[in-house]
Amino acid sequence: MKVVVSWSSGKDSAWMLHILNRQHPGSVRGLLTTTNEAFDRVAMHGVRRTLVEAQARAAGLPLRIVPLPWPCSNQEYERRVGEAVSGLVAQGFTHVAFGDLFLEDVRRYREERLAGSGLLPLFPLWESASTADLAREMIAAGLEARVTCLDPRALDRSFAGRRFDDAFLGDLPPGVDPCGERGEFHTFACAGPMFAEPVAVRSGTIVERDGFVFCDMDCADVGGSADEADSTRNVGSTDDAYDAD
Repeated sequence: MKVVVSWSSGKDSAWMLHILNRQHPGSVRGLLTTTNEAFDRVAMHGVRRTLVEAQARAAGLPLRIVPLPWPCSNQEYERRVGEAVSGLVAQGFTHVAFGDLFLEDVRRYREERLAGSGLLPLFPLWESASTADLAREMIAAGLEARVTCLDPRALDRSFAGRRFDDAFLGDLPPGVDPCGERGEFHTFACAGPMFAEPVAVRSGTIVERDGFVFCDMDCADVGGSADEADSTRNVGSTDDAYDAD
């Protein structure tokens, strides 16, 4: 097996990498993510490319970035990701792993798009535990993450920027999935057993764009502003098959 991990920058992607490293040592050979060309941020999560690059260094893995235009039609999204998949197959990759937990329609979309591509989909976290148990397992194992994006219809904006920890789980309103699997919130993973070292981050401006609330984050050990609010946006395609968390 030669596996590329669909990397959203969030906790589920990070935990999936940890599970794959345990189950198939040495099989993961790269990370794959999509970014918005206009704002240079990870789709939907609103995370700066520099932070994702820091994660890849901490994981000791090469990072492949698929830039997407903004706005991005699903047709263009599929074309660009399809080109990336073809390139990965040419490099000898055999599988692409996703951090999906239980959404059948999302899994089916991925399987349909990859059919005949040369890459087989893997779902290491699929229904492995209840999401409440899974969330607590992640935290107990040392995974650290921050909330970078949330849907204000599900969560109060005060949750933006919070640590993904036991206190966070305890404060979630009824009906919100503890892992945010229905899109209630998205995270940035900054430490854990999948990384050789933590990725130090600092929280910046909290803004609302395109119906979502974003907390901008930057590397804590790098100078410069963490308040580029205008470039913190909902930068994802509605069918972004390579942005799970």
